[in-house]
Amino acid sequence: MNLTILSPEKEIFAGEVKSVKVPGSAGQFEMLDNHAPIVSSLKAGEIRVIKSNGEKISFVVDGGFVEMLNNEVSLLVAWVKGN
Repeated sequence: MNLTILSPEKEIFAGEVKSVKVPGSAGQFEMLDNHAPIVSSLKAGEIRVIKSNGEKISFVVDGGFVEMLNNEVSLLVAWVKGN
């Protein structure tokens, strides 16, 4: 599936991934290939990504929104610090 992470300033990440774990406002959840369509607000916390090659990366955010539709994940985040 394809992931795009955007902040107001710039594109933070774009690429193929195996999974994305996000801090949803109602609790943390993970999205994998063929996940049901979803739109959710995000609270402050950590986004964990496993890229297609198995590499793990994470970003600390101060809130935002996520949309998953047809294996396209879009994250719009307020503040990002990469690890």
